[in-house]
This record gives sequence, C-alpha cells and structure tokens, in this order.
Amino acid sequence: MIQKERMELLNDKQFRNEKYVIYWMQQSQRTEYNHALEYAIFQSNKYEKPLIVYFGLTEIFPDANIRHYKFMIEGLIEVENSLRNHNIKFLLKQISPEKGAIELSKDACMIIVDKGYLKIQKDWRNKVSKKIHCPFIQIESDVVVPVEVASEKEEYSAATLRYKIKDKLDKYLIPLKREKYKQSYVEKELGSVDIAEISKEKIDKSVKKVENFIGGTNQAIKYLNLFLKEKIDNYPVNGNDPNLEFVSNLSPYLHFGQISSLKVALSVLEQKSPGQEAFLEELINRRELSINFVYYNPNYDSFNCLPDWAKKNFEKA
Repeated sequence: MIQKERMELLNDKQFRNEKYVIYWMQQSQRTEYNHALEYAIFQSNKYEKPLIVYFGLTEIFPDANIRHYKFMIEGLIEVENSLRNHNIKFLLKQISPEKGAIELSKDACMIIVDKGYLKIQKDWRNKVSKKIHCPFIQIESDVVVPVEVASEKEEYSAATLRYKIKDKLDKYLIPLKREKYKQSYVEKELGSVDIAEISKEKIDKSVKKVENFIGGTNQAIKYLNLFLKEKIDNYPVNGNDPNLEFVSNLSPYLHFGQISSLKVALSVLEQKSPGQEAFLEELINRRELSINFVYYNPNYDSFNCLPDWAKKNFEKA
C-alpha cells in the first residue's frame, strides 16, 4: 500500500486511452523500494497498458561535474538492466528532463513522477503540469515521512522536527509491497540513447572521476550490509571520526536516489543494535531536516538563507 499522503495530482487532466503509462524517473533512481515505480506498475496493470520508465539526462545540471555523472550513469545502467529483467522498457533521452516528458505525453495515458525538492526539480514539474494533456501524478519516495506531512513549514532545528516525525513513524516506516508487472514490453525505440555512449562534451570536468565509488543500488546494498554487520554497534562512539571508517558510505547513494532511506531504516531496525538510535537520528531526523529546509526556504542556495546571527558573523570575519 502506498499512503495517499505520498501522492499529489499536479494537474486536473483526465485519463486518456492512449498507448502507454509513463513513469518519469528523476529523483528516485532505483527499481527497489520505489513508491513511484510501484504506483506506475499498478496503474499500468489496472488499465492494461504497457509501462515505459523515462529518464531525462541534462548535461547542465547546476554544480554537477563528471564525477557526479559517472556515478549516476553507473546507477542508471543498473536500473536499465533491472527493468529489462522485469519486462519493462527503460527510455533514456539526452535532453532537459521536462522537455522529454512533454514530448512523451502525446501518446501517454498518464505520467507518474517521483518528487524532487530542489528549485530546478520543482520548475521541471511545474512546466510539465502546464503543458501536458494527461494526468500528472507525483509520488514521494525519497524520505521516510513525506516532507509536507512531517511539517507544514521550515523547521528551526532537528529538535523541532524530531517530535513531529516521531509521531508519524508508525504510519510511514513500513515495508513497501512489490507489484508484479503483467503487461507487454514496448519494442519501439522512441529516440532512446545508449547510456554507455552518452555525450559528455558539456559536462564540467574540473572535478575528476572517483574510481573507488561505484554507483548503483547493488553497491549501496553491499555497503549497507557491511555497515550492519561490522560497524553499527560502535557507530555512536566512532561514527564522527572519518579516520576510523565507521561511516556507512551510503550518502552518495541516498543523494542520487539509488537506495531508499525507508529500506535502510527498516534494515537498521531489524538489527536491534546499540547503534540503532544514533544512526536513525542521522538518517531520518537530520537528513529530513535538510530536505525540509530546501523544500520550504526559497533562498536555500544563497547567502540570504542564513539567519541574521550567522550573517553578522560572516560580515565580521
């Protein structure tokens, strides 16, 4: 079951009897524990229409560089393979994501999209909602408690958000049921590009690739299992010292949506470790505080986002 609070209708269009259902994957770059994907499979089966998972890759994402793209593309290759194993078409377009979604909407019954929190992600979804003529449904899958459910405003600190989230965990900290895809595979190419052949001409190369971190859900799960087996018990004492290597190494995978914070939290809860509380504080309360800040503060990416006391200290420095 996907809680209705994770769902938001972004326009007022009616279902159309067209060729396929589209899941526009952007924030949640994974096939496991992805509420948006499961909802898209459910709708595809319900209306007996094939499902296409679309990803729009832009070379000019703000502040991104070749290190980010290498990691992300490794994850997308894994996504493509996983979807193929489930008989679902993966469509990658090297295009600004919203433009590809608008183009695909012409033959779509509906478009489902995962939720993003950054300005550019909100802007993409807003543009699509105004241009397409089929239902546009957003499903939130990258937090344990949906951001607007956790709080209706920007929170001052983890202390103010923590007790609000705690009251809601029983409802949202639950396993996600996997839907079985029952429709046909879409053979038509639809302008898809080979992930391995993506042009990198415009990508910033001033920050070099990192070879010892490999993108993708499988690698994320390996790090999670290693953390649970060898590190979590001592995490409260050693977790803040990078020299001791007691961190989980999950941050980049959570950032790109290659692993679900819900899956991680449920896995940690199964351990009954003395380090459980400290890790969940970081994973849920602290991480979702940062998402709350980005979601509600329009100046999150500028000096103006700082409180007055911080601005004064900067000015004195």
